[in-house]
Amino acid sequence: MARASDSDSSESGTSPALQKTESPVEGNDSLTDPQAFTGAPADLERAYTSGLDASGLEAGEDELSRYESSAQASRQLSRRLTGGDDLLAEANDTDEPLPVMGGGRDYPPPLGDRDIYSVAYDGPSDPIHPHNWKLSKKILICYVVGMLALSASVGSAIFAEATPEVMEIFGIGSTTATLGTSLYVFGFASGPIIWGPLSELYGRQVVLIPSCFGFICFSFAVATAKDIQTIMLCRFFAGFIGASPLVVAPAALADLFGAATRGQAMALFAMVLFGGPMLAPIFGGFIVKNPGLGWRWCSYISAFIGIVAFISLIFLYTETHHPLILVKKAETLRRRTGNWGIHAPHEEFSLSLKEIAEKNITRPLRMLFTEPILFLITLYNSFIYGLLYLFLTAVPLIFQGKYHWVSGVAELPYLSMLIGIFFGGLLCIFFERRYGKIMAEKGKPVPEERLPPMMIGGFVFAIGIFWMGWSGDFPDKVHWMVPTVGIAFIGFGLITIFLPCMNYIIDCYLFFAASALAGNTFMRSMFGGVFPLFARQMFVNMKIKWAGTLLGCVAVAMIPVPFLFYKYGVQLRTKSKYAFVLD
Repeated sequence: MARASDSDSSESGTSPALQKTESPVEGNDSLTDPQAFTGAPADLERAYTSGLDASGLEAGEDELSRYESSAQASRQLSRRLTGGDDLLAEANDTDEPLPVMGGGRDYPPPLGDRDIYSVAYDGPSDPIHPHNWKLSKKILICYVVGMLALSASVGSAIFAEATPEVMEIFGIGSTTATLGTSLYVFGFASGPIIWGPLSELYGRQVVLIPSCFGFICFSFAVATAKDIQTIMLCRFFAGFIGASPLVVAPAALADLFGAATRGQAMALFAMVLFGGPMLAPIFGGFIVKNPGLGWRWCSYISAFIGIVAFISLIFLYTETHHPLILVKKAETLRRRTGNWGIHAPHEEFSLSLKEIAEKNITRPLRMLFTEPILFLITLYNSFIYGLLYLFLTAVPLIFQGKYHWVSGVAELPYLSMLIGIFFGGLLCIFFERRYGKIMAEKGKPVPEERLPPMMIGGFVFAIGIFWMGWSGDFPDKVHWMVPTVGIAFIGFGLITIFLPCMNYIIDCYLFFAASALAGNTFMRSMFGGVFPLFARQMFVNMKIKWAGTLLGCVAVAMIPVPFLFYKYGVQLRTKSKYAFVLD
């Protein structure tokens, strides 16, 4: 059960009861009462900024440190992350008598205002706040989370090149063999639902360590498997357990960087996240082709990358989750002052497994299916992500099936897609300068201003699909460079759609970024797992040009999405339970 705070005791020294909280309404004094506040982030913003200058964020201030420098606002954030208000209401809604103190003692008198004992950050320039850490330390942490994401993404795509050999050795069909990739990506869908909320409760590192270790173990299990059942099961669990970097790594970057610089860090991270599936087929093609290695080494290579990431995580990573840093600060003060009342807001409740499952682990799915912003932007994002894994089948069908290139060489056009991703990432970084200027002018983050690169990317992505499909189906008349250039356009579109989506989600659901990204990862990984299952049948039976036409038409139909969010995003955020609003 939840352990309530001391300040929630009753007014009487002999019969305390947990105080009920009231939902705030416009103009009510409860907006400024930390004991009574249970509203959405927009209401929290109004509560905290009442009486502040309307110009927005002050110089040197960011959207997180504004809250975390206030004990009252920081406490309410932690209550929302832990579901504390619901737990207090449930604890109070009972006919059971309070437990006795023991030893025949009366209940102690109430302790008064708990906030005076609650630690907070010492303003926006507090050196222990991750936004103010040295650049070298931030780079080191970015390297660690980048390696973790690379190991997971390489593991997702490299096994696709083992499919023909696995079919031959174990006597299975192409669709069954493709499950080796699809089940791994289905693991990506289910794992983050757990890892994201847990990282909000217990920090990033405590979630990343078991996830990375489990990924290594199951990757070795795939490499040493003796039957197809073991391969499939271990591939799923490698994805399920190893999926935490997909949601925790972006959340860690949000911990480290404010809105003005976060986009640039996210751009580099997205390049790594997409670079893995681009490089993995090339490595896998040459590994499988080598008679001294074979398909098992696809999993061995994934495991070895995971080991490097795991060692880096253990020795180089520093916890970035802001509430957990305050917990460490409170512990230091308790030890050195002997004052047991000093605490961090995140320590107010201890949760049982049942409460974690009910209040936190279900949050990503609740957000996904009840938040229009998250659901609609994720739907577009999922289609793009599904095509990324569909192209693991489509590209070899063009260059190996039509141009008759050998395995390994037939995967080299992925380098063209990687080049497109690189230039698309540069465009996103260029637009970050524009975003910084707009944020400085308005004095607040504006999530919708993350979307212009996505508007460009939607057109380029559709062009690339038509280009690749129609040029790649006529090898006798069209030089191989032509579809290769089309693939670069696809890569450019992939990153310029995916990256603004991720930044937009983080900006909209800042305090619940890990949960929002977990919901996003759930849906897009479901698409990523399903698309490869019909890719070969689609491109073979429909022919490459018509399959490309179908996908290109869907891409064209989705071009208006960022324009609609740019126009109506503010209205949607103001109606949201979880969205961050400074407008």
